[in-house]
Order: sequence, then structure tokens, then C-alpha cells
Amino acid sequence: MVLTGINYLCSFTKIRVYLRYFIELSYNGKAYHGWQIQPNAISVQEVIEKALSTILQNKISIMGAGRTDAGVHASQMFAHFDFDKALDDTMVFKLNSFLPEAIAIHAIFQVNDEAHARFDALSRTYMYKISTKKNVFNTDFAYSLYNNLDVDAMNLASSMLLKYNDFQCFSKVHTDVKTYHCKIMFAQWKYLDDQLIFTIKADRFLRNMVRAIVGTMVNIGLGKMKVEDLHDIIKSKDRSEAGFSVPAHGLYLTNIEYPNTIKS
Repeated sequence: MVLTGINYLCSFTKIRVYLRYFIELSYNGKAYHGWQIQPNAISVQEVIEKALSTILQNKISIMGAGRTDAGVHASQMFAHFDFDKALDDTMVFKLNSFLPEAIAIHAIFQVNDEAHARFDALSRTYMYKISTKKNVFNTDFAYSLYNNLDVDAMNLASSMLLKYNDFQCFSKVHTDVKTYHCKIMFAQWKYLDDQLIFTIKADRFLRNMVRAIVGTMVNIGLGKMKVEDLHDIIKSKDRSEAGFSVPAHGLYLTNIEYPNTIKS
């Protein structure tokens, strides 16, 4: 049998087959300049990539489900990476041993080769915490606001968000996105002990969107804006028409949903 050039090459070349893995994790964002790698600041993504690369002795890059801003926390975050070997059951323990206390790995599992942590996410849920009474243990993890707020008005305004899909008015300006459309599925304020908590769920979020929505709702709760003003704010598509952006340390990414089809 005569080997052609291609057959000859393939007969001696070992093809590397990569497996795709999802990581489920959480982090305290106080010490980090957000999720995404930055040129002159430490990020959650960078810390995890360095730890994975050290343990697996290969250059590992990870893709997160989203890009949380500096100081924002996550009680549930997902990311994916590729590696050409099966990982053993000790990988979670090893990775947690390398990582600082502010980042915790909860699970690592294989998914199908096309699964994508960002693009396959069906929904994301954020929670914003407002501390209504002085509490030294909430200083770094909730926005302190002791004014009386009209929560009924804030909830009425929040329900109106579900009727719209263009939220350019809540987006950070000069953001490189193809569309400002988001499908908000749930938005509600609720008291829990001495905290007022806002929960919002959507298929996607724009940069700074949740913090701008919360600031607008706070202005409504303080009587600085009327509930009815929200219609004009959204239709304006103008960030300057909406409320202020609340501090990052009260914001948490809490849940990301995926279809069952990502499983290998």
C-alpha cells in the first residue's frame, strides 16, 4: 500500500482531543476588579486561570457566564474550559487549595463539546441588598440606606419593567453591544429582617444595568421620581434620565440557568 502525503502525516501525528468542563464557583468581589481579566488590575478570571494552569501544567483559559463589575459578588457563577485529559475527583479540592479564601469552587463537571458558559445560559438572576439599619457586618456586603422607602411604589415600578425589552436607559454609555434588548422575567423588592432585597431575573443584562435600575427604584421609593416617570425614562433610551448607580458591593449574581442539553 502506498501512503499519500496526508495519510503519512496522519499516521504519525497524534490528534489531541479536548474535553470541555464547566466550573461552578462563588466569590467575594471586594478585592477584585470584576470578573474579566484587566491589564493593570487583579480579576477573578485571572486568579482562577493561573491556579488551573499550575495544577494541570498547561496554559488554561476560561470563559465566564458573564462579566461582573469591580466589587460585585457572586454566590453562583459558571465558567468553562477545555483540557485534553479526564479530571479526577480530587480536582475541586486541589483547585480550592490553590485559590484564596475569597474564591470557592463548588463543582467541576464535563459537558458536551459545544456547551458555552456564556451563550448557553437561559437566564441570570441578580440580588441587591440594602441595609435599612446600621449593622457592622453588612458594611462590605450591603448598601446602607436608612431612609424610609415606599416599597409598594418600588414594586409597582419593578413590575412595569416586565412590559419592556429595550433598556438602553439603564446601560453604561459607550458599551459595545449589538442590542439593548433584554427579557426581564422577574423583578421584586422584599424585606428580610433589617435588609431590603431586590431580586431580578432576565435572559441577559447590560453593563451596570441592575445598579442603575436599583438607583432608579430608590429614587421612586424616596419620592424623587414618580412611578409613572419610569415609562418616559425607558422610552428615552437616555442613561441620564434614569436614577443614580448604587454601589457595587450590594450586588450579587445568585443564579444561572442552563438547558439540560449542555450535559455530555
